[in-house]
Amino acid sequence: MTDSNFSASANEINHPPPQDNQSIDIQKQKPVLDAQPWVDLRKYNQSWFERGRPGWVIMLWWLVQAVAFPLSPHFCYGFRRWLLRLFGARLGTDVRIRPTARITYPWKVEIGDYSWIGDDVVLYSFDKIRIGQHCVISQKCYLCTGSHDIRDRAFGLITAPIEIGNGVWIAADCFIGAGVKIGANAVIGARSSVFRDIPAGQVSWGNPCKPRYARVMKESETGES
Repeated sequence: MTDSNFSASANEINHPPPQDNQSIDIQKQKPVLDAQPWVDLRKYNQSWFERGRPGWVIMLWWLVQAVAFPLSPHFCYGFRRWLLRLFGARLGTDVRIRPTARITYPWKVEIGDYSWIGDDVVLYSFDKIRIGQHCVISQKCYLCTGSHDIRDRAFGLITAPIEIGNGVWIAADCFIGAGVKIGANAVIGARSSVFRDIPAGQVSWGNPCKPRYARVMKESETGES
């Protein structure tokens, strides 16, 4: 494994190119269960991977997250912001993170002003996660910056950052894959799986997630749209 495997695009991670142009009708294939595995997990090696902090800091954070985070009352947003900043997270003004949210490495996370992170959200921050201002990441969403090379017999680790633009709403129970960028003011419908970039201002849903129509805002009392 080399450092070139450390980062990749969303398309490379989530949609690896086929090795040939043969089309396969999987509906007609019978499942074979006892074939030889194509991977050898004994060869797996992520010693090259840089977690960003010494091991004792990582273990201390996991302890804090296991005890102090879930036991804090839901309204103690300031306390949780303080804990995350203590471990290197970059948080804007009045960011609200629920006590059951999980963040793997807070020093790789940036969240903009007034954004909300819901219950049971997982920020699997093997790579950087950037969330813009006034975003809502609803309950049980999973933002995953790590994956594996399905063509590698050693099941090599691949990481790529996730970037969420300003004003985005990601509804409940969505999966956001490594390397994905979601444009400003987009909406991702509940239980969608996002493997490719989503344009700004689009309402999108599905598995795989696709843009469906443009998001149009109501006019405010001041006449602004």
